[in-house]
Amino acid sequence: MLRTLPLLLLALGFLTGCGPRLRPYTQSLQEEQQWQEEDLRRIQFYLSEDVVLQRELRSGNSRIRNGSVQVINGREVEQVVFRRNTPGVFTFSPKEQRIAISFEEDDGNFLLFGPNPKNGGRYSLLASNWDRNSGTVTYAGREWRVSSADAFASLLIPLKRIREEDTRGRVVRGRRL
Repeated sequence: MLRTLPLLLLALGFLTGCGPRLRPYTQSLQEEQQWQEEDLRRIQFYLSEDVVLQRELRSGNSRIRNGSVQVINGREVEQVVFRRNTPGVFTFSPKEQRIAISFEEDDGNFLLFGPNPKNGGRYSLLASNWDRNSGTVTYAGREWRVSSADAFASLLIPLKRIREEDTRGRVVRGRRL
């Protein structure tokens, strides 16, 4: 048992060190890198938190395509769940400081993100009509409710920081007689 513990710790450290390090996608990073739309198309985005979209179904409207149907407080509710670390791709930018990210094969199914000053400038989920408990987002051409806790769900990107210093030098070999 005592011999295997150090091996397990070493293996755990090795496995956690191999994966990509995800960093928040922020307004300052965007400004620093000056990425254009063609650059954003080559970046893999990830969600920082779970996001759950819900919409109440009307009677006779129970055909489900993207989510699951649940009964909540006697109402039929359709849900679309985006798990933490779900990968997504840039589809378009409707205006400055707004980007549409698709987490499905259909580019028409996207969520909008923009810099949130209350979240350190991170590109966070955008919704209209935020109130104390929820907000409204448009997804797949329909309006959905999203919990106010999802307001801080933001985008992450794999980012390797390279030192910006330009190091110049040489190695001295020494001098012999």
